[in-house]
Amino acid sequence: MKVEQISIFIENKSGRLAEVTTILGFAGVNIRALSLADTSDFGILRLIVNDRDKAIAALKAKGFTVNKTEVVAVEVPDQPGGLASILHVLDKDSINVEYMYAFVERRGSNAVIIFRFDETDRAIKALSAKGFNMLDGERLYGM
Repeated sequence: MKVEQISIFIENKSGRLAEVTTILGFAGVNIRALSLADTSDFGILRLIVNDRDKAIAALKAKGFTVNKTEVVAVEVPDQPGGLASILHVLDKDSINVEYMYAFVERRGSNAVIIFRFDETDRAIKALSAKGFNMLDGERLYGM
């Protein structure tokens, strides 16, 4: 159950984030989840959007560098220790979480977390074996 996110490389200066979101808005692309990591010179904006191809085309047309990356959307029990239960499964199988961020919406009694793993297929197998639910792209993009 892999999901595609887009990563946009942006200069770390005033107005660049507004420019990206404006481009996406004019293209009719809805942002479902995001994460922003920065250094002193540049940032990486990671997005889950409802239309990846449209987002990539619109951003590239304006000169942005954009990549697609596979991530996994996992339902996490929305209770104390819920995230820890997932992280223990991954730790037991020596799977590294490269980064993660929260999705904007809950699914029933669960939260949704977006994960990037060093070994995605092994992570999916380990989490599935322990009964954790992963969302497919179409369901996630349409939320």
